[in-house]
Amino acid sequence: MKKFLTILISVVVIVTVIYFSFIYFVTFSEGVRSGELIKISKKGVLFKTWEGEISQGISGAQIFSFSVEDKHKDVIIDLEKYQGRYVKLNYIERYKTLFWLGDSKYFVTKVTEEQSPHFKLN
Repeated sequence: MKKFLTILISVVVIVTVIYFSFIYFVTFSEGVRSGELIKISKKGVLFKTWEGEISQGISGAQIFSFSVEDKHKDVIIDLEKYQGRYVKLNYIERYKTLFWLGDSKYFVTKVTEEQSPHFKLN
């Protein structure tokens, strides 16, 4: 019985580690989105995560929600600096959300300021 429990617990631990490793390290997609940065905030009760939104249309009907991992300090600083401006976000999409990393499946890895196509300067 003791040997069975040891094997069972080992299998459960190994399967759990493989599952979370897959969700974290294997990305579903990578992409780029652009829009007006309308929100960046650190929120949460137990786990504080960086969450943000960009508006991809004039009416604000298309909102793209994203998360930023704490290890991307330069991205967080740039997002705070570009608040209210038009930005381009490079992101990865994971298969599932991990509650200690963020609310979204989309994680921003790079941000650059862009010129808005709606208000071009001549």
